[in-house]
Amino acid sequence: MSPSDGTARAAAHHDTPRQSKHPTGFLQQVAVKGFQMKSYYAEKLAAQRLMRCYELAPPAVRRYLSAEIEHVRTRITPGSRVLELGCGYGRILKELASDTSQLVGIDISFPSLAMARRYLVGLTNVFVAQMDAIDMGFRPGRFDLVYCVQNGISAFHVDPHRLIASALAVTASGGRVLFSSYADAFWEDRLEWFRIQASHGLLGEIDEAATGNGVIVCKDGFRATTVSPEGFAQLVQSLGRTPSVQTVAESSLFCEIVV
Repeated sequence: MSPSDGTARAAAHHDTPRQSKHPTGFLQQVAVKGFQMKSYYAEKLAAQRLMRCYELAPPAVRRYLSAEIEHVRTRITPGSRVLELGCGYGRILKELASDTSQLVGIDISFPSLAMARRYLVGLTNVFVAQMDAIDMGFRPGRFDLVYCVQNGISAFHVDPHRLIASALAVTASGGRVLFSSYADAFWEDRLEWFRIQASHGLLGEIDEAATGNGVIVCKDGFRATTVSPEGFAQLVQSLGRTPSVQTVAESSLFCEIVV
């Protein structure tokens, strides 16, 4: 990776990239909740606590998580330059490290990234950096594949138009962008997993009265939504692109954009 690349600097020296600008042109309610939820993931659901969420995953969720990784793997070609948005402590990066020569992960949580540097030790082709996915410091067309899985399109609580546009901007011509959300058929398994996390104090108590129709609400302010096939289509088409949307393993909904 070029020494002039923003990722190399951040990975090598733990630099903090420039502070991101607040989203504009988006619903005020979403912007306010988004700020709160970004803090939630950067602090409360970070590092060891985030890892614990995956350790507690029941069998159906583990199959879902594996299926997402395998689907991303099918889109990696030899020599691909690959970027993960919202890499956390490096769970997926570690799984994909042997599939490509250059793999980069970004996240807003410094504790998660500090853990990632330990978790990924020895993987010389993997880099991590602290960046906001809607305000990245990479040059245009830097990557061949950009992916954001496990419902990051909703979990990041940022303007999804800006998030997709940002991913497209750093993807090379002929490259691919992947976003995933939860499939409707996975609702009961997803809710069970969140209840387990709540029972271990990783999330707030589930607000059962407010939870339903694909939305999980906790009494501490945590809120998890999803994106439908129609929602993905509208988002991508509004940016002048044509997406391909498919269900994977009856658990994930993947939106793919060829640049």
